[in-house]
Amino acid sequence: MTSSALVRTRGAVRPPSESVTATPAADNPGAIARNVAQPFDAGWIDGIRINPSAAERRVATLRGRRSVKQDAQAGWLLKALTCIDLTTLNGDDTAERVRRLCAKAVMPVRPEVLAALGFADRPLHTGAVCVYHRFVATAVDALAGTGIPVAAVSTGFPAGLVPHALKLKEIEASVRDGASEIDVVITREHALGGHWQRLYDEMLDFRRAAGAVHVKAILATGELKTLRNVAKASLVCMMAGADFIKTSTGKEGVNATPLVTLVMLRMIRQYEARTGFRVGYKPAGGVSTARLALDYQALMKEELGRAWLEPNLFRIGASSLLADIERQLEHHVTGRYSAFNRHPIG
Repeated sequence: MTSSALVRTRGAVRPPSESVTATPAADNPGAIARNVAQPFDAGWIDGIRINPSAAERRVATLRGRRSVKQDAQAGWLLKALTCIDLTTLNGDDTAERVRRLCAKAVMPVRPEVLAALGFADRPLHTGAVCVYHRFVATAVDALAGTGIPVAAVSTGFPAGLVPHALKLKEIEASVRDGASEIDVVITREHALGGHWQRLYDEMLDFRRAAGAVHVKAILATGELKTLRNVAKASLVCMMAGADFIKTSTGKEGVNATPLVTLVMLRMIRQYEARTGFRVGYKPAGGVSTARLALDYQALMKEELGRAWLEPNLFRIGASSLLADIERQLEHHVTGRYSAFNRHPIG
C-alpha cells in the first residue's frame, strides 16, 4: 500500500532547502541532524486527509506477514531493550525506587543469559530512564558514567493543564538538574479545537526552553478523538521542532495502538520528505509484552526503514516490558519460563 492511499496531503512535496540541511557533528559521525523548527504552514496542515479503512487494513496484516523465531527473535528483542525508556511515574515513587530502576537500566538482562546469547563482551543497557522532575537529580547521579540519558516528564504531566509559564519553568528546572531529554505534554484543547497555530506556538516555546536538550512531544492520542487530529498534531509538533513525537502519557484510557502508530509514522515520513529532517517516534502505555514490541519494531522498519530501529529515533515508554523481554530471552536460552517476580525492576 502506498503512502498516498492512507495519508494524503494537498500540494507537492518540496525538497529540503539548503538552510535546513544540517550535518552531524564531526565528533559524532553516527548522529543525525537535529530537527529544526519550520515556519508554520496552515496549508500543509489543512491538506491532510486520512483513510481509516486503509489504515485498519494495513495494521490488520502486520502480524500475519511478519514473524521472527528462534535466534532472530532473540536478536530483535535485544535491540528492543536498547530502545526502552525504562519508566516509573507513580504517586508513590521514592528516591530508592528510582535508584533501583537505574540499576536495572544499566544491567537489564542477567550476565549469564547475555553470555549464552553470545553477548558477554557487548554489555547492553536501556535507551533511557524516565522519571518525574523531582527525581531527575537522583537518576542523573545513579547513572553517572553509564552513558544512559535521563528523561524528565514535564509541562504539568500528565494533564498539561498548569499555566504555560510554569510549564516552561519546569522544563528549565529539569534541564538544570541534568535531564538529557524532556517529554512534554501538549494542550489537548488546541488540537481538539483546531487551534493549530496555538499548538505550534506552545511547542515552539517548549523547544526553546529545552535548549540543546531533546524534546519528545506527547500527543495523548487517546484523547484526540480522530486519526486526522492525530496526524495534524504530529505534523504541527514536528514543524515546531519536536525531536520525537510520542503517543501517550500512559495515563489515558487508550494509549499506544498500532493504528495511531501507523498514522504518526506516515507523518514522520512526509515530514522527512518535505524538510530533510528525521524525527523519532515513541509509543508509550500498554506496550507490556515482547510480542507487542516485535510488532512495533516491524512496523517501524517497514514504514520508515532500518534507521528507525535505533534508540536515537525509536523509544518505547514502558515499565513492565523489560521483564517480559528478559523472560523471553531466558526461555530462549534455557527452554523454561520464569516467574515475573524473578525479574524485579523498581
